[in-house]
Amino acid sequence: MLISRTQEEPSNCAPGLTVPELEQSKASGLATLPSSHSRRSYGYAIARFIEWYCSEPRLGFNRAVVVRYRSYLESLALSAATINLHLSAIRRLADESAESGWLSPELATGIRLVRGVRQLGRRIGNWLTRDQAQQLLCVADRSTLRGKRDAAVMGLLLGCGLRRSEVASLRVDQLQLRGSHYAIVDLSGKGGRVRTVPVPGWCKELLDLWITASAVKEGKIFRQVRKNGPRQEAGVTVNVV
Repeated sequence: MLISRTQEEPSNCAPGLTVPELEQSKASGLATLPSSHSRRSYGYAIARFIEWYCSEPRLGFNRAVVVRYRSYLESLALSAATINLHLSAIRRLADESAESGWLSPELATGIRLVRGVRQLGRRIGNWLTRDQAQQLLCVADRSTLRGKRDAAVMGLLLGCGLRRSEVASLRVDQLQLRGSHYAIVDLSGKGGRVRTVPVPGWCKELLDLWITASAVKEGKIFRQVRKNGPRQEAGVTVNVV
């Protein structure tokens, strides 16, 4: 339960910033993020930090505390990418706290200068082998309309490296013939960056199979499909992907 300064604060909550102030800074910081995925990731990271921050007496929200939190994250054997995402979220929390006048600019600057963890060129996430990718593609039952759609979706994820949100928002007019090969043009991705992505031949075949069967001619390529039924006009969501 959140508290205010006029109420009795728990003895285990750090002096300086109260939980309501941290929560308000969190809400302000998340509101400035354009991506729902980033808001979800940062929100989780900040919530974890606030929970840890109030778990035992601390000196306040400052560089030393954030360095100590980084050591705590490393003790959990998290990947470098995950730790660095948590630190980025905490930097945003510090900036918003300073903007609201609850944290001095000097303390916010010190927190911002806390270094992330070196990734040392390691691959992050789970990488599929060629055989595993092929097995994943074979899961979709291409004798059904939904299976044709799902195979085309997985083809774009595997063959073009698209994000879920990019697949869900992909339009028919973005699939264009460039020279002798097809490509996805004007693809707006993370951070608003626009790029062109080549489409492998096998991936284009999966797309053609779905487009022909579903009779999609314009708008979003991927539509909702009732179980063992016809396609709907509504496009798929990120959760469907």
